[in-house]
Amino acid sequence: MLAAPDPRSDAERVFRTLQDGGVAIVPTAIGYAIVGATSEAIRRTHRAKGRAPGKYSAFTGSPALHDEIHILDPERRAMVRMITQAYDLPVGAIAPCRKDHRIFRNLDPDVYAQSTYQDTAALLLNGGPVLVELGRLSHEHGLGVIGSSANRSLAGTKFRVQDIEPEVLAAADLVIDHGLVRWAAYGKSSTMIDFGTLTTTRVGACHDLICDVLCRHFGVRLAVAD
Repeated sequence: MLAAPDPRSDAERVFRTLQDGGVAIVPTAIGYAIVGATSEAIRRTHRAKGRAPGKYSAFTGSPALHDEIHILDPERRAMVRMITQAYDLPVGAIAPCRKDHRIFRNLDPDVYAQSTYQDTAALLLNGGPVLVELGRLSHEHGLGVIGSSANRSLAGTKFRVQDIEPEVLAAADLVIDHGLVRWAAYGKSSTMIDFGTLTTTRVGACHDLICDVLCRHFGVRLAVAD
């Protein structure tokens, strides 16, 4: 019989791999992601994905990291908490960031350039059990974990390890396989919301649920970027 998943142990294995400069493929609630923490690791993921080097990447987030690096007023922080904690939904939260935070100071300059945009940073929050633990470790140790979807560029999010292209799998030093991910039925990657402007920059998994939460609790109707 296959053993039950152990997200804490898996996240610790992933984090050790990243500390050593490696690359890992991990399950998130909305698809498999490929993550790294150094210039060389990020270059490896981009080569495997066929991804343009200048494309914006997201951090693996945590509530503590969000509180420390994102610059938002109390109401917009409450929106993030309502989505991720009260309703247990995943979201890529974008907001202006404190550039002097140690997470940013510890990044290689080129990694910083690829993971921030016009003084904003994106954090994937409540991204599933492994990512929650990985975000906790990232915050605890001050090591930014940078990721994107584990697939060839423009080939679509993968919801099972066996569907990930061989060249992407080959780039990883560690692969964590938890089977079919929670929100696979959407067939989309994460919803990304700029909480500074209250704009959806990418309509993804759970966008309908998130919009309902924000409308009912805050009277907010998100704009959708072109």
